[in-house]
Amino acid sequence: MADTKEKKVDATKDAPKEVSEKEASKEPKETKEAGKEAGKPAKKAKARRRLVQVGHAYVQASYNNTIITITEENGNVIAWASSGSSGFKGARKATPYAAQVAAENATDKAKAFGLEKIRVFVKGVGTGRDQAVRGLVNKGLELISINDTTPFAHNGCRKKKARRV
Repeated sequence: MADTKEKKVDATKDAPKEVSEKEASKEPKETKEAGKEAGKPAKKAKARRRLVQVGHAYVQASYNNTIITITEENGNVIAWASSGSSGFKGARKATPYAAQVAAENATDKAKAFGLEKIRVFVKGVGTGRDQAVRGLVNKGLELISINDTTPFAHNGCRKKKARRV
């Protein structure tokens, strides 16, 4: 059994210490995680805050709610808010005041990215359409343009022929 013993050097003492194979197997093996301190999660690389000066604001105004989404020019969402997320419930979500508050909340979030100018795209027939645009301007954003993208029918497909009885 003398062959099964290994000699290991203890870091605290200069004298060699004899350790059996069983004791050696209990010691932690070197892995990728051995270098990290136990109990601390790996540090994540800090995400660099992107700077966006010109963006798009999409206002979707329905009969029940108003949703404002602010994006970069390529379409990546920076911030969004709705009347519901701004604390309004039920019928009050559809009011112009709720739309204005939602627009101001979305603008506050987007200002953290350095947003200064926006192009606004309004969609829907809700009562909060115009007030949402005013809410964006009230918070200091400069309007470049306003487009109405509300879909409407162009009389669609040809109707089925009339049934003769």
